[in-house]
Amino acid sequence: MAIGLEAMQIALSQEGVREATGKNDGPAVEKYLKSVGLPAGYSWCMAFVYWCVQQAAIAQKVANPLKCTGGVLYQWNERPGLRVQTPAAGDIFIMDYGKGAGHTGFVVAVRGDVIDTIEGNTNSGGSREGDGVYRRTRKIASMKGFLCI
Repeated sequence: MAIGLEAMQIALSQEGVREATGKNDGPAVEKYLKSVGLPAGYSWCMAFVYWCVQQAAIAQKVANPLKCTGGVLYQWNERPGLRVQTPAAGDIFIMDYGKGAGHTGFVVAVRGDVIDTIEGNTNSGGSREGDGVYRRTRKIASMKGFLCI
């Protein structure tokens, strides 16, 4: 199985994880943050993606193709060789809100001009500063791009 698809399956297994107090904390959230060297309290969508990919990389006995970072746009800028414009299941979506703010997660399925996703640090309304791991539906046009791993 491709590492991106395995990482997406790991992400799906985390659906329902919630922060302990709504302040980017709790056992699972802190595990994701620790994987990129950050303590509780930081935004964690990229840490969640990195942790999932790291678990898949360990299972497949390969190197993690991602940069070890909690920064969404830093990841995008550091991995230009992974960029694709047409998404597929297992790819990582990148959103750019300007002024250095971004959001990320995994593509689960592509349906015309929308993608079904699994992502951390969001909520049922789609915030980039949410309280847990949720499935979402997002428009492809709102994406900066995608990383294929």
